Amino acid sequence: MDRRIVRTGACLVVGVLSMSLAACAGGGDKTTITFFQFKPEAVAYFEDLAAQFEEANPDIRVIVDNVPDPESALRARLVKNDVPDVLTLNGNATFGELASAGVFADFTRFADGALLEGVNEGYLDVVRNLGAGEPGAVNGIPFAANASGVLYNTEVFAGQGAEIPQTWDELIGLAESFEQAGITPFYAMLADPWTAQSPLAPLTAQTAPEDFFENRFADRTTFAEGWREAAEKEAELFEYTQPNPAAFGYQEGTVAFADGESAMLLLGSYAVPQIRSFEPDFEVGSFALPATDDPDATTLVSGVDVLITAGANGAYPEASRRFIEFLMQPDVVQAYAEEQVAIPALEGASNPDPALAGVQPYIDSERIVGFTDHQFIPAIPLGPLLQQFLIDKDVDAFLGGLDDSWDRVAQRRTWGVGAVSS
Repeated sequence: MDRRIVRTGACLVVGVLSMSLAACAGGGDKTTITFFQFKPEAVAYFEDLAAQFEEANPDIRVIVDNVPDPESALRARLVKNDVPDVLTLNGNATFGELASAGVFADFTRFADGALLEGVNEGYLDVVRNLGAGEPGAVNGIPFAANASGVLYNTEVFAGQGAEIPQTWDELIGLAESFEQAGITPFYAMLADPWTAQSPLAPLTAQTAPEDFFENRFADRTTFAEGWREAAEKEAELFEYTQPNPAAFGYQEGTVAFADGESAMLLLGSYAVPQIRSFEPDFEVGSFALPATDDPDATTLVSGVDVLITAGANGAYPEASRRFIEFLMQPDVVQAYAEEQVAIPALEGASNPDPALAGVQPYIDSERIVGFTDHQFIPAIPLGPLLQQFLIDKDVDAFLGGLDDSWDRVAQRRTWGVGAVSS
């Protein structure tokens, strides 16, 4: 009897195992893909999208991987040759480095280039300039962008009868008029050095030669030559801030702006949700920062805040393609942009948020350039050098420090604009 019980139990175990193996190998099996998601403020949005996709595609399971330090987490996975199937990433220098190393798929070939159809060509150029696995490749699909220029308090502007400046002289004249009226023109946040890089990007984009970085990598120019005008103009802007700007950071600055303590902020659209979190009804306007006295030369610094990509040699290209197609649907892109006060990176698309109305014409006409600081490798201390410069106003020390740092480490870079061949 004991022998029969054991034999019966063994048959039941074998039967259960056989059913499990059949489920793994049979037609009812699901393909599981990993979705690496870097935006902490968009966790709920993308998790909901993954659930919607699974409902519409019952043969695919999406594991959403939200991580607190995405760049470190991704590098750790790459060391283990564990590239996620689908990723959202910031279009920055890290992306450019990894793209150039061949980590991500080339979407001019992936799905025969169909996933790039309808994407704003200006943002495709921004992605290409960050770095690519090979000439002409596009290793990420722009999903949402931001705009870095000037944010302004519409109520203060209306109360002073102020008009949007179209030239550099008009911008400085506007700052002087606010100061004469007892209003702080710009609230500075130098306790967080990255905030000073925001105005530097449009200033350098409009005053430095277009091929500056190619020439800098080739030792045909220096920051002391190519960036002097931009540096001096940034120092002039910081003459119109509140006292002791080094004592205040991003948190204090956005709170102060929401409280009406300044007319403008030298930041981009990415700061609008933070400002509204303190004062939901606060009316924010925006305009491109003019760096010259030629309005036709003004360009908008607009980076790809979120791009979608996939591993170059993913195990499940068909499932990844279907998920990326789902994410790139115009209504999905639009809904994200409106929730996050972002710019949808699709041709003809716009965000009706009034905070973006002032920069939309630049996007429509593709008068956009990427962020200058995305050309820097982390070993070059752009932020701290800029912070010190805006405190002590020593332009020669700032530009000389940039040149010295660049000369020490630039030869390590083999990706992006002006890449150095090994």
